[in-house]
Amino acid sequence: MTAAPALRGISLFWRTFLLLGALLLGSILAWFQTFRALEEEPRALQSAQQLASLVNLTRAAMVHADAIARVSLVKTLVEQENVRIAVREPSDTYLAYDTDALSRRISEALASRLGHETIVAREVNGFEGLWIGFMIDNDTYWLLADPERVGSVRGRTWLVWLSIAASLSLIGAALFAGLLNRPLKQLSAATARVRDGDFRPDLLDETTATIEIREVNIGFNRMAEQLAKAESDRTLMLAGISHDLRTPLARLRLETEMSVPDDNARQLMAADIEQVTAIIDKFLDYARAEHVQMGTVCLDEVITTALQPYVGTPDCMVRFSPTKAWMVQADEVELRRVIDNLLENASRYGRSADHTLELDIVVSESNGTVKVEITDHGAGVPPELLPRLAEPFFRANEARTAATGSGLGLAIAVKTMQRMGGHLLLRPGPTGGLTAELTLRAA
Repeated sequence: MTAAPALRGISLFWRTFLLLGALLLGSILAWFQTFRALEEEPRALQSAQQLASLVNLTRAAMVHADAIARVSLVKTLVEQENVRIAVREPSDTYLAYDTDALSRRISEALASRLGHETIVAREVNGFEGLWIGFMIDNDTYWLLADPERVGSVRGRTWLVWLSIAASLSLIGAALFAGLLNRPLKQLSAATARVRDGDFRPDLLDETTATIEIREVNIGFNRMAEQLAKAESDRTLMLAGISHDLRTPLARLRLETEMSVPDDNARQLMAADIEQVTAIIDKFLDYARAEHVQMGTVCLDEVITTALQPYVGTPDCMVRFSPTKAWMVQADEVELRRVIDNLLENASRYGRSADHTLELDIVVSESNGTVKVEITDHGAGVPPELLPRLAEPFFRANEARTAATGSGLGLAIAVKTMQRMGGHLLLRPGPTGGLTAELTLRAA
């Protein structure tokens, strides 16, 4: 129950890598234990058989050799076989040869072959080695053999081989995880480009060898083509509507100026025509499919320029004190459009009860991004309506009653910020009103 939440916050690559690595490491450990279990018994029996043969041959040679020949025999065993013979005294002290499972198994096998009186020790009177106690008639002897005769693979050797196997397994797991996740990473990148308005027909490779991935790539590219066609048709349709409407609107404006004698009625009709024209312009702004031209932009200059219509007016109070020249990655024209829309939205719906517009603009930088917070001190927006403010044509209840725009200003701002690689967040102001937070990449 704890493993699944632990893996939930990591990427698919690391999830695949950890699962493959755990599987391979578990397989290596299982193989290691199986190999040791299968290798230990034959090695113990073989070592015991060799030692028993050595003891029997030594005992037979000493039994059938006279006193003078025994001296030469002992010397030959020491020089050629690295085997020493010593008399076993009752006062000798020894440590049993039982340090691990292999040594205990060898001791049992030697006792069964040479007799139960056989002693196998790893130390006699303080001298280490492989000591085997045997009897010739009623005399007792020690045979000191080379411990390397029964030496198992040392722990350091096992550790080296296990480390090599584990390293190769983890490298293979990383390669496999990368190969498995590469199509998903490419699909994620292509999805992000489509989200930003890039509908190129060659977004994903349609010739990859894997059938399933190839089908997904082909389907995604066809979808991108359809979206590109729909976007082009929508832009063309709105452009046509705008062109067809502007001409009669211009004629209406001209006829109003020339034919309506009442000044008040003429001004109201002209204002209505101007509002319709402005709404058409908003429609075109929202439907625009052009790509932004990114560059280095001085943010405080753009904000200062956008604030010029508001600074100095009697019904507006703006607090903006740039501490330095904030440089960001953006399209200067599009960024100005976003700030204009936010200021216009605040001017329409963020005024206080006495119709005064009070704005606080704060710029900060952290982790390679620059944030701009534009806060008004109006009535604010209910929290449950905040997520919908950026939807096209949506207005909060108070805004609807006095709406004179198209309801596309915030939607255009959000869409433009996405095209520039940033984002726009709307949240309640610290003392009421609404805060619009722009996040851009620092230059």
